[in-house]
Amino acid sequence: MLAPIEGWVQYEIRTNGFECFGKGRCADMPSSRTAKRETAFFGVNPVLDAVNLRILHLLSEDSRMSIKTLAASIGMSSPAVAERVQRLQEHGVIQGHRLELDHRQLGLQVIAYVRVRPMPGELQRVAALAKETPEVVECHRVTGEDCFIMKVLVARVEDLEAVLDEFLKHGITTSSIVQSTPVELRRPPLPGR
Repeated sequence: MLAPIEGWVQYEIRTNGFECFGKGRCADMPSSRTAKRETAFFGVNPVLDAVNLRILHLLSEDSRMSIKTLAASIGMSSPAVAERVQRLQEHGVIQGHRLELDHRQLGLQVIAYVRVRPMPGELQRVAALAKETPEVVECHRVTGEDCFIMKVLVARVEDLEAVLDEFLKHGITTSSIVQSTPVELRRPPLPGR
């Protein structure tokens, strides 16, 4: 629930409409400054009960947390928590653990997002080229005029040109260079928070 703020209408978006708190009429359109949007979850894995969601929340804050510490935080035995973590892995909810590297410390100062519109018959070749190109750290097949969006890391803009030249053999590219990153990569939202 949102705490009322003096003189503002507050609400939460729900499937059945608005719920108002504080001053104001529910029929009024509330100010977007006070809105709290809930994320909709469809097809949630049935293994995600309240305890497993708590485990995911804790692990998302510290993925190196030991089973013993995790168990103590939840108030369960270590074997029970270890079994739950293993079940989350078996059901594909936890897909692994990864090392995060700071690309800037590796000398890769330029981040670019590149959209690619393949020429006819070149769709599979562009996908294969993205997999083969180490500077492409992420690639998505998307809807719209372009077929792919890729995240590319390079040391200099000149290096980006060389990467783009390879993709230009198979289609049209449009690139955007990142100036700043207000939101770093983060875990997806979890139900229950």
